[in-house]
Amino acid sequence: MRIGDLARATGVNARLLRYYEEQGLLASHRLPSGHRRYAQDAPETVRRIRVLLDAGLPTRVIRDVLPCVRGEDPSAYDPCVATHLSTRLHDLDRHITELQRTRASLAGLLAAAEGAVA
Repeated sequence: MRIGDLARATGVNARLLRYYEEQGLLASHRLPSGHRRYAQDAPETVRRIRVLLDAGLPTRVIRDVLPCVRGEDPSAYDPCVATHLSTRLHDLDRHITELQRTRASLAGLLAAAEGAVA
């Protein structure tokens, strides 16, 4: 499958597909002419990558997790994905807590500033 065909099949532009390849997420082989060819299952791989990106995983983690993913449905994931997902969820929870503290501090400053104006 050529890169243009893969782009059309997945809705992901060729530049992004090349990036996935550079990051070790997607494999291709080169023809003597230098053109990339992808396996027939490449559209499924790209869809898996997109699902994991949408879940907020960075490409370095996706590279580790991708071999454990059997389909787009999370119930089809192998147990090795759980550790990565749990770590990411914990990181997000911590970040949300920090953002809530920052928001409360900013709201307090704003209230004080608005009180000084009145």
